[in-house]
Amino acid sequence: MVSEHSDATSGETAALALKILVAGGFGVGKTTLVGAVSEIRPLRTEELLSEAGRSVDDIGGVDRKVTTTVAMDLGRITIRSGLSLYLFGTPGQDRFWFLWDELAQGALGAVVLADTRRLEDCFPAVDYFEHRRIPFVVAVNCFTDARAYGAHEVSRALDLDRGTPVVLCDARDRDSGKEVLVRLVEYAGRMHTARLLDSVG
Repeated sequence: MVSEHSDATSGETAALALKILVAGGFGVGKTTLVGAVSEIRPLRTEELLSEAGRSVDDIGGVDRKVTTTVAMDLGRITIRSGLSLYLFGTPGQDRFWFLWDELAQGALGAVVLADTRRLEDCFPAVDYFEHRRIPFVVAVNCFTDARAYGAHEVSRALDLDRGTPVVLCDARDRDSGKEVLVRLVEYAGRMHTARLLDSVG
């Protein structure tokens, strides 16, 4: 989602709005990240985990998690004057992936949140964005009880395409989350510019 319009009376250009997805496995911190950085009260579609879902939701490593996103989270952050990001947090469970195609339409790029204790959980998100050529960064949510790994180690473990950024973050911290989003916007801008130049060249 990219929008821009001019105010005829003032001659000023309204803010550019960009659509960003926040994706990753179940319980990795997507709702937390959107809530931490959003300057508006975030829209959340969380429901309590139920007994019926225990057979399909793997809560290993996130035993204290009691809710789950069933549609999306929505937040907004102004990166600088004239540039706002609308953040769409995707649901993490497989059974809600039919929503991803709708959410991904018009997105500038995506943040794939990763938990090194369950790194394999972010493979589906990485594959999704790679196959659709949507620029993304991998943001490693540094949980206090998780073993620390460097960005290069995570990149190699995920077999990322060369140049795909990997950043370490704390999804609870607004400044940390904002830095992830700035890195994504910069990277996505370079990727879209390169593709445009390729198409005209």
